[in-house]
Amino acid sequence: DYFKKEAIQWSWELLTKVYEIPESRLAVSVFRDDDESYEIWRDIVKVPESRIQRLGEEDNFWKSGPTGPCGPCTEIYYDFNPESEEKIDLEDDSRFIEVYNLVFMQSNRDANGDLTPLKKQNIDTGMGLERMAQVLQKTPNNYETDLILPIINKAAEIAGRNYAEEEHRMKTSLKVIGDHTRAVMHMTADGIRASNVGRGYILRRLIRRIVRHGRLLGIEGPFVCEVLEVSSRLAVEAGFNNVEQQAEVIRKEIAREESRFLATLERGESKLQDVLKDAKSSGGLVTGADAFELYDTFGFPLELTEEAAVEIGLTVDVEGFQSEMQEQKDRARAARGETDLTSATVYAELSQTTGGTEFLGYEQTYVEKCTVSGIVSRSSGALVHEAEEGERVSLILDRTPFYAEGGGQVGDIGVLKSSSGLVEVSDVKREAGAWVHIGIVTSGSVLVGDHVEGVVDAQRRRKIKAHHTATHLLQAALKKLVSDEISQAGSLVDDVRLRFDFNCSRSLAPEELYEIERAVNQWITEEHDTVVFNTSLDDAIERGAVAMFGEKYDKSEVRVVDVPGVSMELCGGTHVPNTTDIGLFKIVSESGIAAGVRRIEALCGTAVMPYLSSRDIAVKDLCLNLKVKP
Repeated sequence: DYFKKEAIQWSWELLTKVYEIPESRLAVSVFRDDDESYEIWRDIVKVPESRIQRLGEEDNFWKSGPTGPCGPCTEIYYDFNPESEEKIDLEDDSRFIEVYNLVFMQSNRDANGDLTPLKKQNIDTGMGLERMAQVLQKTPNNYETDLILPIINKAAEIAGRNYAEEEHRMKTSLKVIGDHTRAVMHMTADGIRASNVGRGYILRRLIRRIVRHGRLLGIEGPFVCEVLEVSSRLAVEAGFNNVEQQAEVIRKEIAREESRFLATLERGESKLQDVLKDAKSSGGLVTGADAFELYDTFGFPLELTEEAAVEIGLTVDVEGFQSEMQEQKDRARAARGETDLTSATVYAELSQTTGGTEFLGYEQTYVEKCTVSGIVSRSSGALVHEAEEGERVSLILDRTPFYAEGGGQVGDIGVLKSSSGLVEVSDVKREAGAWVHIGIVTSGSVLVGDHVEGVVDAQRRRKIKAHHTATHLLQAALKKLVSDEISQAGSLVDDVRLRFDFNCSRSLAPEELYEIERAVNQWITEEHDTVVFNTSLDDAIERGAVAMFGEKYDKSEVRVVDVPGVSMELCGGTHVPNTTDIGLFKIVSESGIAAGVRRIEALCGTAVMPYLSSRDIAVKDLCLNLKVKP
């Protein structure tokens, strides 16, 4: 209904009329070739040409990757020195700060770099909360707004310092503490727990950075929770109810991680002193290898090693440290294997040109007529028109009954049959909006444009559905019987088992596992119907639906799987229509996989009987050997 003209006018109105920022304080940038936006700013909004700057593709052209949707953007900057008569330079951070961005997604870029107009244009717009606070509160930087400054002042108080009087280096440390404390508070409130992998490692690094900068300020013992109290109060006042609800969990988790790191630093101190002693007697240089060992083995940050070295007149071979770090990354990359992005690019292009794939698998496991819209060779990663017997392929269909791996649930298997050939599907993944059916042509051939029957292995699907619904019941039981603060950290659902990872700082007692198992089986026997419906994200959360942190959800529409009175989760997976279809639920193990993360593995339905039979045989053999009755 609207595009550049209206969006530009509304952004200007918001800043100048609603926020009452003087027009003389604003300047704008446009993409160098975007004459339309330039003319709207100049002729309609009446921004002087001296306040409009054309910038290149690196600054003012947005793209999601080498191919796919893209378009020019226009940005609005706040000018801290509007009286200056010099020619404006929007890259001068000491004078200008970007506060508003409008991205006009109007083109699609193909693998050759050619642009074609999108059928449906859209606008991606955003503003920075901290930056707007800085502008409206007239502070020299966003750290000194009422969002962060109280946290900084608390850290300064603990360190016996005055932020306003500190030199640049100490101010930087205080700013890091203020910014990172807010970050770790929200991350922990959203269910992340410190670990050595993924987002958990990011949380761990942020907490350690807070501690490190505290030490640079002269704070030796634990202090983060004192600063956290101020951050939490500000968040609660701003309406972050989850921070208030999770206050004790946040405090405990961050205190535990801080304590662990302080212990690590204490252990590393002895090694550090040895390294410094060796360096002092051999030329005054701490080698990169020694600095990296302190970092890699003892968790001792390079900055602390540098600080300790400088205090006694030594230097650290930072380049050598970086070289050691790069060698470790190279070894890890080699161990993982290189990833060929060719296919990913091809899938993105296919999705744009064909319109993606319509998924019909919630209601059916068989579709009589699906059209092959693309074939990718698994050996070359290139698009092909035809694949013959024996070739491994990835097929893109216009519609499909096959579930693509996602949300912890494995992809379906089955066959694609046409009049000229047969493809055995061994997995299905989702790439750029298209369902990628991975398999091998077992007879005949398959061509782009062929009509194929999509036949999912229905028996396997039923087993997967049982395990997936049981996973929801398991999480509900954990929340009810162990702690409502438990949240999912990962999962795997297939036809023979389920694996559920969750945030918990302790192991579960056998009695707890028994009660959890009993609760799930009770809900199974109560024959609860599974209700699936779509609604907005806000409505789903208001109803009490559980969302998994880290997942990206469409705010306008999400899929909710509800077992009334028992469980309600946002989920895109397949589920049994009634809990009685699960059959039986049996926990087979509970273990820790990382700091603060536990894992339960369980079986459902027909998968339980072989397990129970093997246990029965083991018990009988044991009794026979011990000469006791079972």
